[in-house]
Amino acid sequence: MSFRDHIRSCNNYQPTRAVPLTANNTRVGLMRRDNADTLRRFPEVFAVTEHEVELVARGDVAAVSRAVDSVVDALVDEGRVPKWRNETFDAASRWGSPPVFRLDRGAVPFFGTRAYGVHLNGYVRRGDALCLWVGRRSPSKQVAPNKLDNLVAGGIGNGHGVEATLLKEGDEEASIPKSLLKHAVSAGAVSYRMETRLGIRDDVLFVYDLELAADFVPKNRDGEIVDFELMPASAVLERIRTTSDFKFNVNLVILDFAVRRGLLRPDDPEYLDVAIGLHRPLD
Repeated sequence: MSFRDHIRSCNNYQPTRAVPLTANNTRVGLMRRDNADTLRRFPEVFAVTEHEVELVARGDVAAVSRAVDSVVDALVDEGRVPKWRNETFDAASRWGSPPVFRLDRGAVPFFGTRAYGVHLNGYVRRGDALCLWVGRRSPSKQVAPNKLDNLVAGGIGNGHGVEATLLKEGDEEASIPKSLLKHAVSAGAVSYRMETRLGIRDDVLFVYDLELAADFVPKNRDGEIVDFELMPASAVLERIRTTSDFKFNVNLVILDFAVRRGLLRPDDPEYLDVAIGLHRPLD
């Protein structure tokens, strides 16, 4: 295991295995070819060719969303996708563009629509060293159960912006007061494109850093994190370099923190792999 391995595993997407999902001649997703073929029997919603899947359902966002959701329901009944039923993500051509439709979060990889999330590095200074708060995910989580996680992390559902999601997730996952979260520093974004069992994850994670007092102790309130540990950042990096204990994308967020904070330096043989590999072009 190495830093490079984590970056490669999150960027294992192969263009030859996918076709674009388009709406009004604009790409809104990337579909694995076998998933695209599955949609041929829904011609009132999708037109499937060898080279693309076109969304042909018409109407406003609500009407198109209902049409797509009817397809999702059929796929759920067949066991092709899970359905979370309590959270939807906007499907759009790019960040900030109006949504074309809203998609159940469980179906996002199947259609390969771009998903956005917020991750917070919570750190504490101990002399000249830094420590990071690390959470352990619940064994009941649908994705990466029992894996280690950032102090706060969550997807940006429709109707929520970046900072609103940070405040919401910070409260639910770690009981961080809003007055404290307002001091979190926006530190850029990490992006990757990853093929999974369900399809393609085309993800962008907005990254924040928050310095915490030595006496702060996070407490989870939504059951998604079972415990927290304050770990020396050097130990966290060594664990990432040598194990797969962390959730796949959390490795990238922490490596980004390490580069920005000078914890990973140019004399490390993997420095350039990390510094360059964390930011996939958003084509």
